[in-house]
Amino acid sequence: MSVNVVVVDDDPGFRRIARALLAARGLHVVAESSDGASAVAAVREHRPDGVLLDLHLPDEDGLSVARALAQEGQPLRVVLTSTDPWAWSAEELAGAGIVSFVAKDRLFDTDLKALFSPTA
Repeated sequence: MSVNVVVVDDDPGFRRIARALLAARGLHVVAESSDGASAVAAVREHRPDGVLLDLHLPDEDGLSVARALAQEGQPLRVVLTSTDPWAWSAEELAGAGIVSFVAKDRLFDTDLKALFSPTA
């Protein structure tokens, strides 16, 4: 079973890196978005299993986007990422519908397949 992911980041270079990391772990990137509005539209269109979501977007922050995605009613695994240090509790992230925070410089070492694979 293929695990489909949408990558959301305003930096096209980071989106390329994320796509390569996800593909190397057997995940399929079905869409890329550079802002929150297009991220919500991409999730509606592609109905992915997960979203790799940057915290800092040009139109809104990643927490707001995650909350909007949670209201879509689709089971979705949202992983928040940023170059900023960890600043939120697990409860705050879960309240926004986020399953995990991974610093951008730690993505290479993270088990992305486990984070994005739907739970049984």
